Amino acid sequence: MVCTAVVDLLRLVGLLLEFDGSPPKKVKVVKEENAVSLGPQVSEGELVFGVAHIFASFNDTFVHVTDLSGKETISRVTGGMKVKADRDESSPYAAMLAAQDVATRCREVGITALHVKLRATGGTGTKTPGPGAQSALRALARAGMRIGRIEDVTPVPTDSTRRKGGRRGRRL
Repeated sequence: MVCTAVVDLLRLVGLLLEFDGSPPKKVKVVKEENAVSLGPQVSEGELVFGVAHIFASFNDTFVHVTDLSGKETISRVTGGMKVKADRDESSPYAAMLAAQDVATRCREVGITALHVKLRATGGTGTKTPGPGAQSALRALARAGMRIGRIEDVTPVPTDSTRRKGGRRGRRL
C-alpha cells in the first residue's frame, strides 16, 4: 500500500497518473524566445553591402536588391507595382517609389550600403537607360543607403542578330 503523502507528492510532480487513468494536469512552462535577426551580425556603424540591380527600359523600371553574390534576392520592386496606369510604369515617379520600398526592406534586413549595377535594354534594343534610372538611384541615396560603386552592365552585342527596321531602316 502506497502512502497517500507519497501519492500526493508524485501527483504534484506529474509523474503519477490519476487512479481513473486520466493524465495529470499540465503545468505551463515559460520558454524564453530568442530574437532572430535576419541580417548579418556586425558592429554598430559598419557598412553591410548589397547589390542593387536597376534595369531601366522605356517601358518599366526594376529595382532588384541581392546579396553580394547575387544569388539571394532581398527585395524586388518594379515601377508597374507602384502606379496604376501602364504609361507611368517607366516614369521617374514610379522608379522613386519602387526604390523607396526597396530601401526600407534593405534597412529591415540590415543592409546599409549598396553597389549599383545599372542596365538598359541593350542587345538589339536601345543602349540608353530609361527615364527611371537616375531617379531610382537618387531615391536610394536619399533614403539613407550609402552608395558604393556604380557600374553600367548594359549588354552590348559583339555581332548580333539582325536588328528590326528592315533594309531601309525606320522611316519617320
